[in-house]
Amino acid sequence: MRKKSAADRDQAGHVAPAIDFIETHLDGKLDLERVASAVNYSKYHLHRMFSATVGMTVHDYAVRRQLTEAAKLLVFSEKPIIEIALICGYESQQTFTVAFKAMYKMPPARYRELGVFYPLQLPLSLRRQKQNKKFHKEDIRLAEERDVERWMELVGLVIDGYPCFDERDYLWNLRKCIQEKRALILETEGWAVGVMAFSTETGSIEFMGVHPQYRRSGIQKLFLDKLMEEYLPGREISTTTFRASDRADTGYREEWKRLGFAERELLMEFGYPTQRLVRPPERKEGEHGTKQAP
Repeated sequence: MRKKSAADRDQAGHVAPAIDFIETHLDGKLDLERVASAVNYSKYHLHRMFSATVGMTVHDYAVRRQLTEAAKLLVFSEKPIIEIALICGYESQQTFTVAFKAMYKMPPARYRELGVFYPLQLPLSLRRQKQNKKFHKEDIRLAEERDVERWMELVGLVIDGYPCFDERDYLWNLRKCIQEKRALILETEGWAVGVMAFSTETGSIEFMGVHPQYRRSGIQKLFLDKLMEEYLPGREISTTTFRASDRADTGYREEWKRLGFAERELLMEFGYPTQRLVRPPERKEGEHGTKQAP
């Protein structure tokens, strides 16, 4: 892994103005060129910094934010769909409908009819990263009730990975996981860097989130190693994620596959198309199919 320079570590401070500009201009066209010009960076430089820090491109972040605001208006206002399209930066109802359906898996009219709002992307709040900060598996601990607030702050930053998110239902399940010692957390300076909730009964990872600024730091593997070695040793581990080619996926499926998970059956969860992925148990040295040391 490439060692981070001082400029890399301070990227949050440089990316924050771009996020602020996007948040105050959700009613207009938000391409890379416009955002870069507004914050006085070259397109290449902003693209590199933004993608590395946020985990998605300027375009993807802006689209997800605009569609989230559109979804909110569909549920909580009576504005005509064409008006909502224009308010959220689209030039026509047709282009808005195509974009909305690609992400929410239903047209705007149907989404309004169902009347249940969930966000694709909430506004990101970035933090200055501590220089040369390294995390280890031993830094991960069982979460406690006092961790709920910081846990939920992180959930808001990784909402892009969890379609149909219901905060009230999630909080109930989180507290149950904490009580049953099925929730793990990694923190630094009072804020959560990563979290994981799992089931000892099914061997499934029910939720895993890593702060966008640390998605490329190997923290996902630390959690998986902790889970497989200390909590579910010798067990097959499963999870669910986006299906292949789902435009709503910002990289979660690829990350699971890099961690050794293989594709299994297609599912529908809360009306959303997903797929189950499975990681086989680690084989101990000397077991059938592994090479023994001489």
